[in-house]
Amino acid sequence: MVAIPQDPPDSPEYISKLRYAWRVCSVTSLGLVLIGISGSTLNVALPEVVRHFHADAFAAGWILLAFLLVNTASLVFFGRVADLLGRREVYLAGFALFTIGSLLVGLSPGVWFLIAMRVVQAVGAAMLLANGTVIITDAFPPDRLSQGMGVYIGTLSVAQLAGPTLGGLIAETAGWQWIFWVNVPAGLVAFVWGAFTLRRVSRGPREPVDALGNLIVFAALSAALIALSEAGSRGLSSPVVIVGASVAVVLVPVLVVVERRASHPVLDVRLFGERMLAFANLASFCNALARASLILLAALYFQAARGVDAVTAALGVLPVPVGMAIASPVAGSLGRRIPPHALSVGGSLLSAAGLGVLLVNTDPATPYWIIGVGLFLCGCGSGAFLTGNTTQVMAALPAGSLGVVNGFRLMIMNAGIVLSVALTLSVLTGSITAELRGQVYAGTLSRISPVAVEQLMTGFRNTYAVLFAVALCGALFAALARSRRVPAGAPGGGS
Repeated sequence: MVAIPQDPPDSPEYISKLRYAWRVCSVTSLGLVLIGISGSTLNVALPEVVRHFHADAFAAGWILLAFLLVNTASLVFFGRVADLLGRREVYLAGFALFTIGSLLVGLSPGVWFLIAMRVVQAVGAAMLLANGTVIITDAFPPDRLSQGMGVYIGTLSVAQLAGPTLGGLIAETAGWQWIFWVNVPAGLVAFVWGAFTLRRVSRGPREPVDALGNLIVFAALSAALIALSEAGSRGLSSPVVIVGASVAVVLVPVLVVVERRASHPVLDVRLFGERMLAFANLASFCNALARASLILLAALYFQAARGVDAVTAALGVLPVPVGMAIASPVAGSLGRRIPPHALSVGGSLLSAAGLGVLLVNTDPATPYWIIGVGLFLCGCGSGAFLTGNTTQVMAALPAGSLGVVNGFRLMIMNAGIVLSVALTLSVLTGSITAELRGQVYAGTLSRISPVAVEQLMTGFRNTYAVLFAVALCGALFAALARSRRVPAGAPGGGS
């Protein structure tokens, strides 16, 4: 990366830019808070929604998966659209669409209408996620980027800290609809503040959007999700699982061929030719795969295995966002003295340690403080990794490619998130009979029999073992992502 001349820290220009950067950070942080709260509240309150609609196991899983699938498949698309139409305009449109989707979800007459409105939410969220990190990177001076990124990532921790508690309280008192309606006034405030704060910037050249590439990405992810979500209930030999997995595998090389020929690819495979970017993105994928379903997994453990209510389950999962809330800003401050890749490695190892604690202590009678320690370590590891990995990648990119490459980075990470939820639900419920799987999502399995609960414990152990192995792979990839050249203003950062 070519070093860009920077104003002296005591100059009026530098101070003015820094003040604007922190205002921008407040806008993008609001976007991350909206998305984070929406996801974490639903993770805890999912059993309430499932019971309300009498949803079966398949529909229950897709209440979560539909949002994640569409959000992931459209990230790079909206990164490119923002380059063409203006990042400010697309970001504000994301606030508007997410708010409208939240209103309509709460008005759902049936579970599949709810899933459709979750798709609307997902499109709005993709507009926000694809551009928030780029807006932050453009606004902050290079020597303060790690601090801004630490605060930005830290807001996700705050959202996840408030989300489970809100989800539990709302589900028990006001009804599941308010899990989504609480986003409406917050979304309106965020839209107005963003319109007031964000400056218009020059648009990029009018280049074509890779429609075919987007379609193949969506089809491949859909096929993989269907295969994963059905593997636990139907078995690996099921025709649905075999066909879904085969389609996903076949589409991967097709995507590579199509993207090599595309003039403006949705996934620029050449990005994997740079060593640091390749391993940093692989580490991000593994971290997301090991991290994303943890709050959902813990909430199901407390409700389905221990038989507690949604509020108690919400309080039980709090060590994860508390750990993230503590680790993210600390890692951001340390980023001025410690190489970002070192933060990534340390965060991955902390996450693996937390998952190891949960793996060897999975039992309905395990003292809560042990479960809490494992969850807290996972949260700290995620906060440190996300801050280090994001700073490393974004600081290594030329300004002209920020939109597309950030969308690519987020798509890789979100692919891990999507597959994490599908994989977790499949492995978790694979150890119990098909008749009882709906009781897991409804949080009522503990009322059936001790034998059913013990079967579920086997599922939890298997799931934690898989996530533990993935976290260790993430640490290895993060270590291999160390750059050989160090750009100015980013200690140990990418080249």
